[in-house]
Amino acid sequence: MAIDSLRDWIRVLDEAGELIRVRVEVDPHLEIAEITDRVSKERGSANKALLFENVKGSALPVLINAFGSRRRCALSLGVERIEEHAERLRELLDQSPPEGLLDKIRMIPKLAEIGAFFPKKVSSAPCQEVVWEGDAVDLRKLPVLTTWPQDAGPFVTFPLCVTQDPENGRRNLGTYRLQVFSRNETGFHTHLHKDARRHLGKAAARGEKVPVAVVIGADPATCFASVIPAPPDVDELIIAGFLRRKPVPLVKCRTIPLEVPATAEIVLEGWVDPSALRREGPFGDHTGFYSLADDYPVLRVECITMRRDAIYHTTLVGRPPQEDCWMTEGIERLLLPVLQKALPEIIDYRMPFEGVAHNLMLVKIRKQYPGQAQKVMSGLWGLGQAMFTKVIVVVDEDVDIHDDSEVAWKVLNHIDPQRDLQFMMGPVETLDHASRAACFGSKVGVDATRKWKEEGFTRDWPDEIVMDEATRAKVASRWREYGLGS
Repeated sequence: MAIDSLRDWIRVLDEAGELIRVRVEVDPHLEIAEITDRVSKERGSANKALLFENVKGSALPVLINAFGSRRRCALSLGVERIEEHAERLRELLDQSPPEGLLDKIRMIPKLAEIGAFFPKKVSSAPCQEVVWEGDAVDLRKLPVLTTWPQDAGPFVTFPLCVTQDPENGRRNLGTYRLQVFSRNETGFHTHLHKDARRHLGKAAARGEKVPVAVVIGADPATCFASVIPAPPDVDELIIAGFLRRKPVPLVKCRTIPLEVPATAEIVLEGWVDPSALRREGPFGDHTGFYSLADDYPVLRVECITMRRDAIYHTTLVGRPPQEDCWMTEGIERLLLPVLQKALPEIIDYRMPFEGVAHNLMLVKIRKQYPGQAQKVMSGLWGLGQAMFTKVIVVVDEDVDIHDDSEVAWKVLNHIDPQRDLQFMMGPVETLDHASRAACFGSKVGVDATRKWKEEGFTRDWPDEIVMDEATRAKVASRWREYGLGS
């Protein structure tokens, strides 16, 4: 069942026993981050979403760590398991073009369902119940967190930034951190390879500014959709509609030509001049290291709208595990059918938390011909944001890639390093502080599959040691007789 707003999201988490309300006063400068870091690293039931109801210096409560577990990710998206959405997506991707009248009739319900994914416009909205304009605009009234000691200041860390292609008008929804510089200015930290940067580049060539709307505190499906690595010009609000199973209602902004989710808590409206840069950072990032200071455009906020009794939604990033790790896992599960459409030999894949989304990908394939592991590596490096993956490890179908011990054991036994490590140069993540240049460096693919004679391997490949089933059953039946416990 879809959750329509952030406050409904809080209610769902609360009723499920997944929320802790902190009522004592807490400081948005480092203290909330330290509390959240401890909670997010707890195992099991101690890891909860947190609602800080008494934040020093602000009248607004703060919600954080709402996606911070596998259960909360699924619960927030209205399912028991994220894989339920993946199966829905697989059904859509597997649709064949209708060949006759009967096929066309059968397609009608599916087309009606797809039509419900597209956002709809409304004339008024809760997100505009309170309006600050002109001198009333003051970002310092929001409980924006400073999360780590060397951060250059407070950062909005879960902003849903709406931009528009200045040539074709297509919308993008992306999450780009905002360092608060003053009452009405922030940095606009969009990376080289992101859609918003492409919009800024086009605007700069035309000598134009870019209107930007920043949504803080949307419904969970819209928040989740904003971080999905969608292809260029795919509207993330349609993805949100797919996850919600109904449209995202949109309302026109008051001062800029953009639309925003109507049930949002807070909206910042403003303009970015692509030619006016300012030093932004450092910032304690999801890699577990500080991203260094650099020059980025400035967002000048001209209007702030919000709901009455608005709630500030944010996230903490830092050394894994954090909330973003669970969101990455959710995206990984959701997009498996898409990946399999491009590379059908892939059975499963996984991006371990320690790989911070772009440093390590484990891929399980059904190997059918020589060199197929290398083909998969090349395909992944040419596929959207998978191009940033620093290390790709390809294994056979009998390897459990969700068991780190088994992966390490099989991979280290199966490789001849000189033969099986494939290096290439290409674009790398902006946050990769070890690359030889900004956004450019090397990547490695590891072929840990069994080697075939056609691949130049002339020796016999040994069998894995496995006890026979009869002996296993015998020992299992007599285990208590041995006096070794239950």
